[in-house]
Amino acid sequence: MFLYDVFPPELIKVGLEAEDKDEVFEELVDYFCQAQGSDEREELLAALKNRELKMSTGIRKGIAVPHGQTNMVERIYGVLGISKRGIDYDALDGEPVYLVFMILTPHKDSERHLRLLKRLTQLLDNETFFRDLVVQKDAQGVSGLIKKYEDILLALD
Repeated sequence: MFLYDVFPPELIKVGLEAEDKDEVFEELVDYFCQAQGSDEREELLAALKNRELKMSTGIRKGIAVPHGQTNMVERIYGVLGISKRGIDYDALDGEPVYLVFMILTPHKDSERHLRLLKRLTQLLDNETFFRDLVVQKDAQGVSGLIKKYEDILLALD
């Protein structure tokens, strides 16, 4: 499973409007539901919020990876949101978040979910990846960068 398949252009939102964690969850879930024609908004929000209760998914400087497992999706989906202003996310480092990689996974795909998180973490270890993403102006540019950096990562394996 490739990150550029999980985060396709139609599930990338450049220019998030949310100012805090709850708002960004709602904005990205609404974006997902609209793009996928889903009416499972409340169940998806609950999955994300339940996971977030365990520990903040604001994991790195400027980056959050909220994720939840739910049977309201039939496969792994990702929604990427980019904020130019920054989001008050209650991140572990106390800093605002600019990139939000939301991942929704069915319960049956726990192992693939973990592999996906591992690959995303490997990409996020590259500070240039972060810097290149936050300056993108549209979803196509973001998608192309994800593919480019993932291809580089896979070539190194």
